Amino acid sequence: MTTSTEIRLAARPHGTPVPTDFETVRTEVPQPGPGQLLVRNTLMSVDPYMRGRMDDRKSYVAPYELGKALQGGAVGEVVASEADGFQPGDTVLHGLGWREYALVEARSVAKVDPSRAPLGAYLGVLGMPGLTAYAGLLRTAEFKPGDVVFVSSAAGAVGQVVGQLAKLKGAARVIGSAGSAAKVAYLREELGFDAAFDYHDGPVRDQLKAAAPDGIDVYFDNVGGDHLEAAISALTVHGRVCVCGMISVYNATEPVPAPRNLAQVIGKRLTIRGMLVGDHGDLRDQFHTEVAPRVADGSIRYRETVLEGIDQAVEAFLSMLRGDGIGKTLVKLG
Repeated sequence: MTTSTEIRLAARPHGTPVPTDFETVRTEVPQPGPGQLLVRNTLMSVDPYMRGRMDDRKSYVAPYELGKALQGGAVGEVVASEADGFQPGDTVLHGLGWREYALVEARSVAKVDPSRAPLGAYLGVLGMPGLTAYAGLLRTAEFKPGDVVFVSSAAGAVGQVVGQLAKLKGAARVIGSAGSAAKVAYLREELGFDAAFDYHDGPVRDQLKAAAPDGIDVYFDNVGGDHLEAAISALTVHGRVCVCGMISVYNATEPVPAPRNLAQVIGKRLTIRGMLVGDHGDLRDQFHTEVAPRVADGSIRYRETVLEGIDQAVEAFLSMLRGDGIGKTLVKLG
């Protein structure tokens, strides 16, 4: 058998997760049986949705089990195969991150080509976050050329793609919020946002009004809370909201008040629609066909925050929740 280090959920977090909610375990991974692959993980992803899976409550995806390894996106190298179409040396994308070696069902993995894009891109700009941005903006928010678009958490894995797609598809103006001066500079200077602000610098409602004095047509929500309330005030008649995430309330231990201005939804005839990327798999080929060449030629840029080693996986997750990094947060394994 192969020995592997994995990260397990030791306790369900109460509020903000802490390191003692996790445990690091050395375990044995058997050789693959029929239809299975043994994969040595190269990179693993940490994502905001993982916080919700740590709670034992009904949701759109099953909660993580106590005492068992966490799960999430990963790319790695096949080291042993008992499945047709796969051989040692293939690079694959799968859902059993948080461990050095994974025994996976071949039907649940996809081959990726490291010669076409860096491996991190398959977990970020060309992976689940990129498809989330694409489907959320174009299908859920029904973006149209000439729209004024506001993106919260705009320097994150999803937000950095949303803003650039909007610009490339003819947005009249793209505005982003972020949590530091460095992130604001990234949005303006590298990604081409027309305006960006640090939400720590003053009320979001006031800063958004200054950035979009004539209002916004689309809000891509990754934050919720005061950002959603500010967007409702700024939205024009028939404005659209894609609710992708609400990271501001993920660690809440008490019920969080709704935006105080929800009555404006009536008069403005707003559309507020939630989205899950799993509902939009039919767009995957279209997304790759359109976005991959733009990543290759540099017209869509991205950043990654990479921590080294499986022992840094928990810190990577906690730092991502704190908003410490820029772009997609990854852990390099092996």
